[in-house]
Amino acid sequence: MKINGVPYRTIWLADDQSTVEIIDQTKLPHEFRIEKLDSVFLAANAIKNMLIRGAPLIGAAAAYGMALGMKADPSDDNLEKCYDLLFSTRPTAVNLRWALDDLKSLLSGISPTDRRSAAYKRAADICNEDVEICSSIGDHGLLLLKEIYEKKNKTVNILTHCNAGWLATVDWGTALAPVYKAFNAGIELHVWVDETRPRNQGASLTAWELGQHGVSHTIIVDNAGGHLMQHGQVDIVITGTDRTTYTGDVCNKIGTYLKALAAKENNIPFYVGLPSPTIDWTVADGVKDIPIEERDQHEVNTMRGKAANGQIVDVQITPDTSLSKNFAFDVTPRHLITGLITERGISEPSAEGLRSLFPEYS
Repeated sequence: MKINGVPYRTIWLADDQSTVEIIDQTKLPHEFRIEKLDSVFLAANAIKNMLIRGAPLIGAAAAYGMALGMKADPSDDNLEKCYDLLFSTRPTAVNLRWALDDLKSLLSGISPTDRRSAAYKRAADICNEDVEICSSIGDHGLLLLKEIYEKKNKTVNILTHCNAGWLATVDWGTALAPVYKAFNAGIELHVWVDETRPRNQGASLTAWELGQHGVSHTIIVDNAGGHLMQHGQVDIVITGTDRTTYTGDVCNKIGTYLKALAAKENNIPFYVGLPSPTIDWTVADGVKDIPIEERDQHEVNTMRGKAANGQIVDVQITPDTSLSKNFAFDVTPRHLITGLITERGISEPSAEGLRSLFPEYS
């Protein structure tokens, strides 16, 4: 995708071909800053403190984190330490575990002298694979938006929650990949962007990237979606996912469940952009078995914004004596989901549906 007309991915190697560079998403939308990661510790910090976020991008960053660790010390002991350090950063997104298991399996089977080059190559492959997966999700989702457009013969209104665009992946995005494909194909569309408290990834990230690409959009408060649905102003809801059970339950940013309930009540299709590495083939019941990350209450108690003098400031919005709870995710049960848009096609949200597209996991 492009920023001010310049093509970027969200993660890449610097000119020295060992330092990892990322877009610091905590600075958006008011400042575009590139951060350099030259150690596994900085990679872990970037994941934990959400300089990068989004399940696919977390996986890619974890892979490069392992490469940075092997650059410093390719020993068996350090391989274990790097795995444990990176695994501890974010408990919910399954891509983290998937990428770390992939790298650990690869590196454990080869000589320490070969681990650095192998880790960097595999991390690059994971990034390239993610781009292809997200592009394919966009191609399949484009067909849904095209069908709605041809039926309406006017602007397609899409509601999305959190950020599942290219900033959440290496490129293209998951939920927004169909939007970009449709926009590029000339389909008239408009995106309702949930602000997505408490970190405001919709207002700060989704809106920013849509604006960079020229896509018509409007930011709304999180509780406005149901009202828009009641009044016929939403044609389809598309969200992303951080972990999906093999039975079709979807774990995504907190508030997704409420959007699915409102969509069901108003007979509006609710789809999820689903890259296959986010499928957890070991979990059947998302509500019971997916760990829900609780983050620091500071994210609820404060908001970041640009002051009148142009400075970026954090302000407290809650009473000094009040406590806050900060659940980062919720689970949308499969019966509320119309379909899962994967890189291999659109699946019904069920074990049978997903295994029909991914028979290697049957």
